[in-house]
Amino acid sequence: MKHANIAVFVPHSGCPQQCSFCNQRTISGKTAKPSAQEVVSACETAMAGGCNDSFTQLAFFGGSFTAIDRDYMLSLLQAAQPYIENGFLNGGIRISTRPDFIDEEILALLSRYGVRAIELGAQSMDEVVLSLNKRGHTAQDVEEASKLIKSHGFELGLQMMTGLYGSTPQKDIRTAKRIIDLQPDTVRIYPTVVLKNTMLGELFKSGEYKPQTLDETVALCAELMQMFEEKNINIIRLGLHAEKGIEENYLAGAYHPALRELCQGEIYYKKILDLLEEKPKGSYEIIVPAKDVSKATGQKKKNISRLAECGYNCKVVAGDETKIIIRGR
Repeated sequence: MKHANIAVFVPHSGCPQQCSFCNQRTISGKTAKPSAQEVVSACETAMAGGCNDSFTQLAFFGGSFTAIDRDYMLSLLQAAQPYIENGFLNGGIRISTRPDFIDEEILALLSRYGVRAIELGAQSMDEVVLSLNKRGHTAQDVEEASKLIKSHGFELGLQMMTGLYGSTPQKDIRTAKRIIDLQPDTVRIYPTVVLKNTMLGELFKSGEYKPQTLDETVALCAELMQMFEEKNINIIRLGLHAEKGIEENYLAGAYHPALRELCQGEIYYKKILDLLEEKPKGSYEIIVPAKDVSKATGQKKKNISRLAECGYNCKVVAGDETKIIIRGR
């Protein structure tokens, strides 16, 4: 069954912090809070567009949903109820919020209104990094909120960032390990992008903050992807969505519209190189599953070029096997 998300952005609403990297209006492209009527309109548009045969969720993103004004939050949830009751929103509601705005009372309320999935913006599990980036919560808050969410039967999603001010690849890997220990159902990985009108933007301009390069980010995120995949944790997003607002306000950082594909290519490159290093330099045919040919080749045939630099003249071909096979040619 196909999955469909009806996304409604609640830009920077309810959030008590101004994090170092955050400019939600730029990220989402939205400047005004959505009304209950806009929720209805979004559902009606999706119904008219033929989502009826999909696993369909209404997703409130962009702010700190459980921190917004309670009456306003209830108006948004109530607007969705007819579509839950008629079966259109058969996946219920997904929300994104802060770990320090989760407790027993709010979870009971969310459950009554058909919320099934809760994503927490953890960003880092390193206390120094959290403090430097003005997150306003601790790693313990993430752990406690995650356990509470799972105990109430919600799907748990955790979001992390790489390359934050004060972080290192080693700290990001430790963050991923601590997230894995919490056994989330899903994760999102967001490499830090420096935007105008943010604290991080000022630190970048002054030279105090140096963002990771795209190549550094790809190498790190490829490793993180393998860590999560080995534990069967679904990576539902890697990198920010391509948005006009981001491109217009971009200052620095690893922003690429095909970041996930770059990371998948990096994973394939390392796997192929490991196999080739057992063989003499020369020409080889790399046989991979048909669906993975582009990943093995790499974007703009980057992997082929890098293998050639190592002394391996390679050609990637599709095969029926489920694993990589190396054959001389």
